This record gives sequence, C-alpha cells and structure tokens, in this order.
Amino acid sequence: MHLEQARTDELAALVAVAREGSFVAAASVLRRHPTIVSKRIAALERRLGVRLLERTTRQIRLTEAGARLAERIQNATNAIFEAEQEAAAGGIELKGRLRLAFPAAKGRQWLAPAMPAFARRYPGLDIEVDYAERHVDLIGEGFDAAVRLGTLGDSRLVSRKLGDHRIVLGASPDYLDRHGIPASPRALVDHNLLRYTGPVLVPEWRMRKGPLRETILPSGSYQSNDIDTLLEAARQGIGIVGFGEWSMARDFAAGTLVRILPEWQFEIDGGIHLVRPSARFTPARTEAFIQWITTLFAGGLPWESEHPK
Repeated sequence: MHLEQARTDELAALVAVAREGSFVAAASVLRRHPTIVSKRIAALERRLGVRLLERTTRQIRLTEAGARLAERIQNATNAIFEAEQEAAAGGIELKGRLRLAFPAAKGRQWLAPAMPAFARRYPGLDIEVDYAERHVDLIGEGFDAAVRLGTLGDSRLVSRKLGDHRIVLGASPDYLDRHGIPASPRALVDHNLLRYTGPVLVPEWRMRKGPLRETILPSGSYQSNDIDTLLEAARQGIGIVGFGEWSMARDFAAGTLVRILPEWQFEIDGGIHLVRPSARFTPARTEAFIQWITTLFAGGLPWESEHPK
C-alpha cells in the first residue's frame, strides 16, 4: 500500500507542475514543500527511466514524454471524477460540458433541428456546438465528438459510420431549359459548373458508372466558399452544382432543382461518420450523445424521406 501511495504522489506532483508551471506553485496546490515535489518527480523519472522535465535556473519545461504522461494522467483523473459524479447521481442525470463539431451547412439543415430533443433529454449538460466546414482538431481544440463527411484521415480518432455520403449534381429547370440536359459527364464541360472553394476542396469531379470512368475539371463563372450561396445560385439558374445528396433533397422534392446524371457516382463518395478522440475513458455524456445520434440515423437518413428514390 505504501508503494502504491508513493506512485500516486509522484504522478500527482507531475500533473501539478504541468498545470502550475513551477515547483513553488505546484507545492502550494499540493500543500507540500517545493523540495518534496521536486524529489517526487525525480523519483518518478528514475522509476520510468526517462526525463520528464527540463530544469533551468529560470523555468521548468515538460519534455515530450513528460507532457504526454501528464495529459494521460489528467484524462484518467477526469474519467474517475466523472464516474464518481455519475454514481453519486445514481446514473440518472448527466452533467458537465459537451463540445460538438458539425459540418456547417449539413449541421444547420439536418442536425440543428434535432439537437433540442437531445438537450431536453439531458438538461444537466452544458452543450456547445461548433458549425464549420473545416475539420476541427478534436484533441487539440478539446472537442468531445464531431460529425464528418467523406473519408477519414486522422488515425488518432475513433469513428462510427452513421450512413452513406453521396455527391449528386443538380440544376434548376430553367437552366436546363436554356442549356439542355447533359447526357454524360463529358458533356458537363459545356456547362457553367458552380465551384466550391471552401476548406474541403475537390478540384476534380471523378465519376464512374460501372466500368466507365470520367474526370471533369469544374469550370464556371461563379464560385464561393459557402455551400448555401452556391445552392441559391443554382436555384436561380446560374449553373450546375455538385454537393452531398442531403443538401439538395428538399430542392429535388420541391422541383426547384433537378438531379442530373443520377446513374453516375462520384468516386469521392464516402460516409457520414461520428468521430471522437479515444475509445478509452469516454465520458458518459459523450456516450449518451453517441447513442442518441446513432439511434437518430438508424431509422434511415433523414433527407431520404424528403426525396425517396
């Protein structure tokens, strides 16, 4: 028991120094003398066989190994604290801050209307939702979970696929009356293609139909980094737009946009994914959101009911 307590004290000393920035400040928080804090960290370094702090006459800086260990310890401590809170509350009411990141256009159109139901179910949560087309750094920016479209590239994240993400082409009936309906991807070069210049830029439209492959470089007189702006331009007959099926489902149903080349698929079609930093020590509030949004999508993609195939 004495050995276990000594190790606990060593880890607490490292976390305190990492958080406070000095032995004196850490000692004040731990209610110990600064020399005791210094000795505990020295003992931890000897036991692990790695340097955790760089000491100079003016400052203390964590090494890469020290910063990584301090972060892991803090995450474990937070998880234990949250588990105690849930047990004390009988597992009935979740508390704490839940930070979520949604893609801007899709999030506003399809997720924002559903989120109040989640908030009503868990009134003790402090929910913050960030809407942006860029992929936020979940770990660096402190997000609990995010919804992402397309393919995933960050191997540090744990993901769960919620549904398919299909890119489709659409134009207004007026535009097609004036310029004709393209019969193949190759025919798109004769049309005004509205170009998206946002953070998830797709410079080429690579399309396939069975064994056939076509690559188009979208070119036109109208471009924007905002999805809604390009959709409105398409509705008003400016040109042809290519975005996720979710973005045009209501327009297809209302007839304000017509789907073009439905038999062709984009090679960048991917998935709608829920991602989170780690599968270990996942807070109960994050687990609650995972279960809720998984159930939301389990009944089918919401925009498919707007425009059945």
